[in-house]
Amino acid sequence: MAASVLVAGLDGRSLLLEAPVLQRERHAILEVATGRALVEEIVRTGARLVVLGPRLPDLELPEAVRRIRASALARHVSILVLVPSGDPAGLDAEAQAAGANAVLRRPLDPAPLEAWIAKLIAVARRVETRVPVQGRVVGTPSNREEAHFYGLSRNLSTTGMLLASPVRLAEGPDLELEFDLPGAAPGLQALGRVVRQAGEVAWPYIGYGVEFLYLPALSFDAIVDLVSRGGLPPPTALPDTTHGIHSTVRREAWVYEILEPVRRDETWHAEIRRAPREAWRPGEAGPFYVVEGASPEKALREARDFLVRLG
Repeated sequence: MAASVLVAGLDGRSLLLEAPVLQRERHAILEVATGRALVEEIVRTGARLVVLGPRLPDLELPEAVRRIRASALARHVSILVLVPSGDPAGLDAEAQAAGANAVLRRPLDPAPLEAWIAKLIAVARRVETRVPVQGRVVGTPSNREEAHFYGLSRNLSTTGMLLASPVRLAEGPDLELEFDLPGAAPGLQALGRVVRQAGEVAWPYIGYGVEFLYLPALSFDAIVDLVSRGGLPPPTALPDTTHGIHSTVRREAWVYEILEPVRRDETWHAEIRRAPREAWRPGEAGPFYVVEGASPEKALREARDFLVRLG
């Protein structure tokens, strides 16, 4: 079952009443019984948002957040934490320090809750986007009963790739993959599995839809970088020492990067990224939030105002 929103540690039915946007936008919601099962369900369902409450039977809430962020295949998901009014005040800061995108405390104002949900789903969707790219792929069945095969990637995302190969592959053994991407170090690796034959790949190749079962951090980061460029190779001009950052803001244990606005349809989007203050390096912060405005200046103002409200 595909689900764009996973819920754990709280009542999913109550969330639907508190955030009607989930029903209006027809987001599929799946309740997960335990914190330990979240990473597996994120990978299995392709969820974009996890909404967490503190009523997990097996893990403390901050530990559940840390487990998600520690997984190369699940850490791209957005995490929203909802805390009951009677819970300790320090829980908010613990959840954010563990890697939650946002923490809201009940009673909830529907407008901010719906705004957070819409934005956090949009942030994760950017990472899941599949982009066209052609690069060399070398595969080896994990059972070692068949020889290496060679092919080309036609498109890919953090969840899988469209593979064009001159040889016929079985839907069975896991595949140890080595592939190249424009602008990345050669020899990126992944563990995948053929899940379908892809008729959209023309002769003389045979097309396969490959699902990634495991993606090391280096490979994950290279794909995210490629997706952020829309599949385009990096520019050959002098390196941009600004890393696309317009400005930075320090707030307690975090450093926030406000990126230069980009045009999206009729509006301008300014992405906010963040990293722990002690580990921050320019351009290495992770996705956090996206704001929009009618112009680049208004988008930047919205980003600054958002961080002021965040406190």
